[in-house]
Amino acid sequence: MAKEGTPAVRLRTQVLLLQIVVVTLTLGVAFAVFGYVSEQRLRDAYGQRALAIARTVAADPTVRGEVARYAPGIVGTDPESREQLAAGPLERIAVDTTEHTGALFVVITDDAGIRLAHPDQARLAEHVSTDPSEALAGREIIVEERGTLGDSVRAKVPVVAADSDAVVGQVSVGISTGAVRGQLLDDLRTAALLIGAALLVGILGSAMLARRWRGLTLGLEPAELAELVRGQAAVLHGIGAGVLAVDSSWRTTFVNDEARRLLDIDAGTGRPVDEIGLTPRVLEVFRALDEQPAPATIGSHIVVVSARPVSRDGHDLGAVLTVRDRTDVESLTRQLDAVQSMSTVLRAQRHEFSNKMHLLSGLLHGGRTEEASHVIDELIGAGPLGAATPGIDAIHDAYLQAFLAAKAAHSRESGVELVLGPNTWVAGSLADPVDVTTVLGNLLDNAIDAARISDNPIKQVEVELVQEDSTLHIVVADSGDGIATGMLDTLFTEGTSTREDRGVPGGRGVGLALIRQIARAHGGEVRLASPRGDSPPLVGAEFIARIPGVLVDSEMPWPQQL
Repeated sequence: MAKEGTPAVRLRTQVLLLQIVVVTLTLGVAFAVFGYVSEQRLRDAYGQRALAIARTVAADPTVRGEVARYAPGIVGTDPESREQLAAGPLERIAVDTTEHTGALFVVITDDAGIRLAHPDQARLAEHVSTDPSEALAGREIIVEERGTLGDSVRAKVPVVAADSDAVVGQVSVGISTGAVRGQLLDDLRTAALLIGAALLVGILGSAMLARRWRGLTLGLEPAELAELVRGQAAVLHGIGAGVLAVDSSWRTTFVNDEARRLLDIDAGTGRPVDEIGLTPRVLEVFRALDEQPAPATIGSHIVVVSARPVSRDGHDLGAVLTVRDRTDVESLTRQLDAVQSMSTVLRAQRHEFSNKMHLLSGLLHGGRTEEASHVIDELIGAGPLGAATPGIDAIHDAYLQAFLAAKAAHSRESGVELVLGPNTWVAGSLADPVDVTTVLGNLLDNAIDAARISDNPIKQVEVELVQEDSTLHIVVADSGDGIATGMLDTLFTEGTSTREDRGVPGGRGVGLALIRQIARAHGGEVRLASPRGDSPPLVGAEFIARIPGVLVDSEMPWPQQL
């Protein structure tokens, strides 16, 4: 945490600085290792070079013959001896070799270590400043030592007599360590240029990575990201709607618990949206991204789904699908439709009954008892919802009777006659009136609408209800225009409707899918028996529904003819 009043360093700046430090340290270590290895390599290379020169000089026949002539003690230290050595062939060979090879020195000694050739003629006939015992013992060595001419990497090789294997002297060739350091510095300068270029590339790469990091995090700092995650978890898991999010590649990035329940999926993140088990209807709405709510059926649920794209600062971040459960709403809507129909009919009948009572009052006050009696007979013959539907007594359940009477009154207002089929018989009582009236009401509403808008002059809907133990069979046929051939395969698919949209949220196309789900939840089915009938006047569509377990036993006797 930054101190109060001190501006915090942004995350991408921290990442950039950290990467620069790491790259610099890595290249620095690499440079140090390169310098150490190069120094060792150069020293070894110069040692081998000195050894090769020394071997060449030691193998020269002149050198072997001349060195063999100088027995121990022969070479004096007086100036005359030095002059003889300086003018001798060994000195000339040593000087020429030094000049041609660039060596620091070429020194030739006898088997006592007395210099027979040396770059500084004043040191001829003197004992060498370093130990010659290894070479005089017949072994070649490479060693770094400090002599009269300074520090050098030197090679010492024994000189063997031409006529025997006896060691008669040595050749010592040295290359200045300054030359080694000079070559090393040249190599290090070259390496430094390469290291600098690599460091520059590393810094540029780090800057690009920091910029990429900023794009991936949308410019948010760690604290903001943490708060965003906490807020997302609190909101998306706490709301009543389901949420499914995908990235720009259509791979899932978030699925809350409600979405898993409503969509009936168990999807983790990172999977393609086509492979997580969405229904074709939901997937179609998701891909469309038109933000308009659309109905869908998933298992026993009726849901409304909507999708919208997500972007930030012009960057496509993916899309979000929201899912809301409308199963209970749809069921309550169907019940409300039934109650509203009954309420409308009752209100109309109240006015009608009030008018008849005024008529009856006027007739009685006028002494016209015969006409009043006729009016009373009409009132007695009519039920509470108007004229009784023929055959309604074949249905024992009062709830079902009232529902059918209300639908009959509603259909009459629409100019359509609702009749009961001749085989109608329901002796039991409804155990699940909500599901039954939802299925029956939807089929009747569709049939009434179809008959009303048809060109057929006969407007009629026939419904037949038959009980089989606890199973209710429903058949609904109408005098409409039937079902178009192109709709047969998708008739029970959510979003498909033969009725016009009346401003209902989510549109039409839910009813048939809903009642099929309800019937299947009871172990039954709803199907289209015939897209177009051939028994006038019922030349429209015919639907059959079977709903097991919705009736309970009753003591009402079956008709004698059955």
